[in-house]
Amino acid sequence: MADFQVGDGTIEVDEDGFIQEPDLWNKDVAAALGKTEGVDDITEEHWKVVNFLREYYLEFGVAPMIRKLCKSTGFKLNKIYELFPSGPAKGACKIAGLPKPTGCV
Repeated sequence: MADFQVGDGTIEVDEDGFIQEPDLWNKDVAAALGKTEGVDDITEEHWKVVNFLREYYLEFGVAPMIRKLCKSTGFKLNKIYELFPSGPAKGACKIAGLPKPTGCV
């Protein structure tokens, strides 16, 4: 495990940069993690995906399947990749403060 600097504090991340305690997530953490995934500015479209991922995770304890993510946000898969260049699992879930997904998102 490693420490990741966010503002004046640090949070623990795994070897792939996923935070270990999703309860420590906030918008500042999202912005800092976004910079590690090629997302320098988080727009309303990013927040739509991030908020859906967080709400789904908090309700079901897992990240949604990619089809569910696309259907619920109204974004096609290519748009998700435009928003999150490293993809929905690595980029979007990491920025949303979810644990590393075990399968495809």
